[in-house]
Amino acid sequence: MTIVDLGAESAAAGGSPRLRGYLAVPDGPGPFPAVVMIHEVFGLDDQTRRHADRLARAGYLTLALDLFSDGGRRRCLVGTMRAMAAGTGRPFVDIATARKWLADSELGNGRTGVIGFCMGGGFALLVARDGFDAVSVNYGRLPGKQQEDLEEALRGACPIVANYGSADKSLKGAAARLETALDQLGIEHSVKEFPAAGHSFLNDEELGPALLRPLMRVMGVGPDPDSSPEAWRRIEDHFATYLKGQSPSIAP
Repeated sequence: MTIVDLGAESAAAGGSPRLRGYLAVPDGPGPFPAVVMIHEVFGLDDQTRRHADRLARAGYLTLALDLFSDGGRRRCLVGTMRAMAAGTGRPFVDIATARKWLADSELGNGRTGVIGFCMGGGFALLVARDGFDAVSVNYGRLPGKQQEDLEEALRGACPIVANYGSADKSLKGAAARLETALDQLGIEHSVKEFPAAGHSFLNDEELGPALLRPLMRVMGVGPDPDSSPEAWRRIEDHFATYLKGQSPSIAP
């Protein structure tokens, strides 16, 4: 596992001059299918690195991108969220830079996916038609306020697997809205809402400031070890189908 410096490539395209990411490499000689990973609002932390290591163990060259490379979470979060709302800006250049770097890498086989969690899930939806072969969205905010906006943002997207939690008070109805839009557009997909899960349920530890964690639990935020194994199977099945060329069935 290593830190990758993408600053020169990203800056040349108008992205972050100090862009970096955590690269998790599978065992074996390769080449491997590749995945860009986009973190939660807390940034590229140990939890995100463990997620990347998990995908590497499953056979994916995984680059966990740090969208806060140029100033840390406190300085970059507002600008990053504004870019997400606008659907354009530096984070999108950074994600495109990471995708190209993986596609061009000698370790990669040319096929790339993207996976995002929380804030990263919102970005994963927004780049689903930007050259990726598969997308995994995990409790990501939907683009646009109206269903028509959502459909327009997803038109032409690659296949999507999405995991949401019914106990997530911040994303009530998001899974159903997303599935309706993807059905309407004829995009291959599998969307599931887990009855007992909340926001960030794929994590293996509680994140965020310790003083806020009781409130976060009330808001339905935190790990769910009962739901996460199935969600991870769905993710790995989806990537196996569209990045490895295998064909395991994905349960609805």
